Amino acid sequence: MTERTIQTSTHGRYLVVPSSLPGPSPVLVGFHGYAELADAQLDRMRPIDGSADWLLVSIQGLNRFYQRRTNEVVAGWMTRQHRDLAIQDNIRYVVSVIDEVRREWQTTPLVVYTGFSQGVAMAFRAAALVPGPANGVIAVGGDVPPELDSAALSRTGRVLLCRGRNDPWYTAEIFEGDRRRLHGAGVDVRALEFDGGHEWSADVLHGAATFLAALRHTVRA
Repeated sequence: MTERTIQTSTHGRYLVVPSSLPGPSPVLVGFHGYAELADAQLDRMRPIDGSADWLLVSIQGLNRFYQRRTNEVVAGWMTRQHRDLAIQDNIRYVVSVIDEVRREWQTTPLVVYTGFSQGVAMAFRAAALVPGPANGVIAVGGDVPPELDSAALSRTGRVLLCRGRNDPWYTAEIFEGDRRRLHGAGVDVRALEFDGGHEWSADVLHGAATFLAALRHTVRA
């Protein structure tokens, strides 16, 4: 047996909530966790205080499947099979979404990527690999992807790295390793631990609001 791969095209799904303010707006791009839809990440982003002033974009993973228990359609970002090719496909997909969004809506250069769980890796990849400057990453309950070296991580802007103290998957050891790795790459990283588990908590909402407000103030300055 001989195995081959072939590049093809497919259709992705993303959700957009325009800014409540007139004129160009900064962009907050979200990536959901495993077995979720773009709607779930949008529901996490909208309660962030001040997010109404941003153009919100929630991108859904291309790998759609049925949730076995409920038969609900859900999605993920990749599997182990042909992982490197899937990363390339996903980055091209994110670039296409952001290009389309910027054509349709008035935006400023300020862009922040945010992810939950499996979506954290995508947020870091987007910040590091999508053309154009990234101003920041809000990462909750997921680790920094291993393939990004220090040079790539240095392009991610500021980082808010969040973990619930009772999270069984994103452990304290991984969290601290990610913090050190980002710091070693010269990234301005704020580590936020909160009482909770694998979740997007009220503490995360508060931290994200402060993080985004500080970025807007810095860019204005």
